[in-house]
Amino acid sequence: MKPATPQTLLGVGTLTLGALLAAGATQISAEAGYAGVGPNFLPWLVAVALMLCGGFLVWEARSGGFREMEEPSGAASGCWRGFAWVSAGILANAALITTLGFILSCALCFVLAVRGFKAAEGRPDRSPKAWLVDALIGIAIAAPVYWMFTQLLAISLPGLTATGWL
Repeated sequence: MKPATPQTLLGVGTLTLGALLAAGATQISAEAGYAGVGPNFLPWLVAVALMLCGGFLVWEARSGGFREMEEPSGAASGCWRGFAWVSAGILANAALITTLGFILSCALCFVLAVRGFKAAEGRPDRSPKAWLVDALIGIAIAAPVYWMFTQLLAISLPGLTATGWL
């Protein structure tokens, strides 16, 4: 038997994550709801998929490893500035979603995440035009999602106004 490799450890970690999710799914009621499935259906589906993927990863690693793998690209270490920008975006979204509403808080998250990704690539663009373009793209992505959830699916998301359109 081959010694443990990072590939094997990745598979074992995926199996463990699937097992933990399955354990959590047992705590959710199985009573059938809308469309005949209970609220535990999706967690079970994801748990089984993770365990299947984890098993495949372990098998693949133990039977010779991932063959024909390309060399990893990117930097040898993480970009802490990029990590900080993306983290700030996620935290700002969580903190401001009930104040600014879904669309604006998600657009802010997008802008800050783009700053982080650009910083990680070594091409930060701090011009006002770049900030404006990123904000407009963020709004263009968040607005249809908000409207789809609130208008088409009747799922309540925090809005900036009481009209349901912003």
